[in-house]
Amino acid sequence: MPSTLTHKLIGSHLVSGDMTPGAEIALRIDQTLTQDATGTLVMQELEALELDRAQTRVSVQYVDHNLLQTDERNAEDHEYLRTAAQRFGLWFSKPGNGVSHPTHMQRFGVPGATMVGSDSHTPAAGSLGMLAIGVGGLEVALAISGRPLYLRMPEVWGVRLEGELPQWCSAKDVILEMLRRHGVKGGVNRVIEYHGPGLAGLTAMDRHVIANMGAELGATSTVFPSDEAVRDFLRAEGREEDWIELTADPDARYDVEDTIDLSTIEPLIAKPSSPGNVVPVREVAGTEIAQVVIGSSANPGLRDFAIAAAMVAGRQTVPQVSFDINPTSREILTDLTIMGATTDLVIAGARIHQAGCMGCIGMGQAPATGRNSLRTMPRNFPGRSGTKEDAVWLCSPETAAASALTGVITDPRDWARDTGTAYPELALPEHNSVNTAMLAPPLEPEQARRVKPVKGPNISSLPETEELPDQVEAPVLLRVGDDVSTDEISPAGARALPYRSNIPKLAMFSFTRLGETYPQRAREAAQSGHIIVAGANYGQGSSREHAAIAPRYLGLRVVIAKSFARIHWQNLANYGVLAVEFDDPDDYDTVDQGDVLRLTQLRASLADKDTLRVDNVTKNSSFLVRHRLSPRQVRDVLAGGRIRRLAQDEKEQNERA
Repeated sequence: MPSTLTHKLIGSHLVSGDMTPGAEIALRIDQTLTQDATGTLVMQELEALELDRAQTRVSVQYVDHNLLQTDERNAEDHEYLRTAAQRFGLWFSKPGNGVSHPTHMQRFGVPGATMVGSDSHTPAAGSLGMLAIGVGGLEVALAISGRPLYLRMPEVWGVRLEGELPQWCSAKDVILEMLRRHGVKGGVNRVIEYHGPGLAGLTAMDRHVIANMGAELGATSTVFPSDEAVRDFLRAEGREEDWIELTADPDARYDVEDTIDLSTIEPLIAKPSSPGNVVPVREVAGTEIAQVVIGSSANPGLRDFAIAAAMVAGRQTVPQVSFDINPTSREILTDLTIMGATTDLVIAGARIHQAGCMGCIGMGQAPATGRNSLRTMPRNFPGRSGTKEDAVWLCSPETAAASALTGVITDPRDWARDTGTAYPELALPEHNSVNTAMLAPPLEPEQARRVKPVKGPNISSLPETEELPDQVEAPVLLRVGDDVSTDEISPAGARALPYRSNIPKLAMFSFTRLGETYPQRAREAAQSGHIIVAGANYGQGSSREHAAIAPRYLGLRVVIAKSFARIHWQNLANYGVLAVEFDDPDDYDTVDQGDVLRLTQLRASLADKDTLRVDNVTKNSSFLVRHRLSPRQVRDVLAGGRIRRLAQDEKEQNERA
């Protein structure tokens, strides 16, 4: 039977399970990726697992998020990560070397491999024909230790690309078109597989843009074939020997199908404050702006910076706009400089920042309150920029550069017509400036065992958890709406991010964007624990498991939602928080903040059935909820988390032996 590329990748790494959508499967993992905002917890988890040495083919720890060293805390994280990488046998990418996703693609990506990363944009590696999945940190730690990845078998969504992109449009407009059509929940429990003749006009780095932001659709992953475009990319990186051809069979059938005629694409933009709030640029043209930022893992390629440089060359950006350039890797910055593009940008008024995520994660570049910021980034969730009342728009480099020159949101086609500017022909290098000086390879095993990870005062250990009680009777401390992101649960930004390695400190930022008093009220309810009630797609966005661990540290025991985003749902189970869904979504409206809810006989109920009764003690009423936990996950939740359950299993095995 003809097979999709996704099925080929899963089938070649299948450890257990049936490739039927919805069934739990286990996959062998070849590579892992961690970054500093989530990696410190991964290293603490490796310590808790008592790992001696990484069992994967390649594992890399990047430092790309917490780069601003305004005090000692981020520097302490960097030293802890460096020495922990030495201890456990990981590669280490130094601060300033580059954003994890494009840097990994340049140096380590291999067609046909599987990868998990503690960053939701890990599927960007699908641009090379990999199966790359964003997961919580504990999944990554377990993969590093040689254990398989468990997940629900996704549907495969085939998107056929036809035609060729018109001038002044680029890959960012393609993924924005997907978000315009399908919204932030359209890809849930699906792998998006692109195919068709339109692929011929998209480079490997163009595909990275599209695969990266598949995460904003809620997709499990995104997959592109490994074809001549991938071969060209690897050749430019000096790694052509890593190329193999991987494609779907000609008559492969998909669970869901869609078609995009690239020739019909127009410049698009996502309005504040959701990546799914997409409209044509011309619909909002003329809106005043105060900031333009080009960079991030969502537009990381040399071409994305070079097109902006060509547009502003010989011109000046307007005085009221801060024009920020965030190179995504040291290699790309080198090539921009060799081309003369860096000089063009600087003369035009650009502020050149170090290679890293920077403003994408709210680490610097926060916009002024009430002023519009255009960014080539993947997300514009409320407050993610570091400004509480921000107004962030997501667009292509072409739209961003045109707008920086005019001071208002501008369709680049209109700018080109008004200025008489022809679409630039970019002379990109055939061979990129490969520089591995800031990549430290793993130590030899005997040398690694002599390393003790350095923990500064801001580095804590994983908090202890306890078993889920058979009965939970606790207050609803928060009732939140649809599409609550992990940025709103555990904020990014320069105030909170430096505490990523210190859960007790970080916990005090939990939910403060939705309810400023939540941390204090959670402490007051510590004896009984507490419950959160939410709408649909709860926990969308970043993979950060801090959004599960920090509220759990404050006493969270149960979350009841209309539906969950995949990664956060798994993270809750990993740390012993029971995540259940309203059997009837309308029952959400019957629960108020402050109500006391009771769930009884949890051990028997979770083991035997997927439906539970919840009593609203305050209102003397009840409703039903369902869980989607596998028997393995039920054991994790009841044990108080996956690490506790693994320790219990090991103890029982030793006792039997």
